Amino acid sequence: MRRSRSPVEPGSIVDGRGLTAVSGDQVAVPDPELLIHLQFRRFAGCPVCNLHLRSVVRRHREIEAAGVREVVVFHSPTEELVPHTTDFPFAVVADPARRLYAEFGVERSPRALLSPRAWGPIVRAVLSGAWNVVRGREHLPSTSPHGGRLGLPADFLIAPDGRVLAAKYGEHVYDQWSVDELLELAARMDTQTIGRTADGER
Repeated sequence: MRRSRSPVEPGSIVDGRGLTAVSGDQVAVPDPELLIHLQFRRFAGCPVCNLHLRSVVRRHREIEAAGVREVVVFHSPTEELVPHTTDFPFAVVADPARRLYAEFGVERSPRALLSPRAWGPIVRAVLSGAWNVVRGREHLPSTSPHGGRLGLPADFLIAPDGRVLAAKYGEHVYDQWSVDELLELAARMDTQTIGRTADGER
């Protein structure tokens, strides 16, 4: 099987490593028992990232029940991330040096913000974020975020043996798997695994 390269694709192998979440917890990637949904976001307090991650928070129990562990990477330092992520029920990893971004081929591009497909989500995110800041549920992001504002999102579904089962490189700031898409992928991979096991037992 292939070693991980850039960009990572289904069939690539992710080397095992331990990541330190901003909470101080250690996170094994891959996980020996669960699928890992490794998602790359942008900077601490990014309104568009928060719009998406709120949907993940709301449905986190469904995600866990599907055998998936969420690991979310930002290119902000830990001290900037902590105020924005204390209520997240999943691991958040700071990667200010962008080492993981480079390893997984996650890019920056002006199209992150300039794509017309991003404009609607950006408006919704800014309005929703402003309302949540007023209500004390979110904090304002930095006016000059570490790593800039042009990051693109990416999603990877990683099996316990390190195989990348599915991958998505976003073409604009709000181009990522929805929770429904993630659950569908997890169910499909589980069905395929069961099918391969049954075939092997015949």
